[in-house]
Amino acid sequence: MNHLLEKHKFHWSQKSFLFSTLLAFLFLASSLVINYAAGNYAIKKASNGVTDIILDNLPVMDVDGIFVYGAILFGLFILVLLIKEPRQIPFIIKSIALFVFVRAIFISLTHMGPIIGEPPIPSNIFLRNLMFGADYFFSGHTGLPFLMALSFWGSKYLHYVFLAISFIFGACALLGHYHYSIDVFAAFFITYSIFHIARRLFAKDYQLFLDSLRQDTINE
Repeated sequence: MNHLLEKHKFHWSQKSFLFSTLLAFLFLASSLVINYAAGNYAIKKASNGVTDIILDNLPVMDVDGIFVYGAILFGLFILVLLIKEPRQIPFIIKSIALFVFVRAIFISLTHMGPIIGEPPIPSNIFLRNLMFGADYFFSGHTGLPFLMALSFWGSKYLHYVFLAISFIFGACALLGHYHYSIDVFAAFFITYSIFHIARRLFAKDYQLFLDSLRQDTINE
């Protein structure tokens, strides 16, 4: 515990780290506001639903619990990792902010209506508030864990954990008919591009992040 506190004390005392982290959270907050506006815009402009070769042959399953509480646990897991290693905060927060921002652009451009077949309204209030109902493309539940998998690729175990979470969330998005299949599959390709943009756009933060992963490998 003392080592962790000393680690935080050291990094937060660095002006460059403090400025970069504050900038990261400002970027994240701005991205969330833009995403909210884009989601509401998508609802107003939503067109008709379209057919989907996978969903048309896949019965609706109740996966609300995994989709909602799994996402909450996923967020808490990332929080624990960042508390454990503060050097990872600037890059992870900025890359998440970039992900949210890019997704907001996509959902403001693509206005597909509700999935044909009218899947039942989720009984879970958190899920109803979590999804706008027209922000389909692309799946954030699938893409964000994949972004973490790419970021932590240098970690011995974590990238496998995040890959598994991404695949589970992607499967739930299809099984629950929360997303069109293109939303799920495209998320991997778009997120891959977002990661490479982030590592170039936030090069210094990414280098600090890599240093933390190397240190963890040495300690193992």
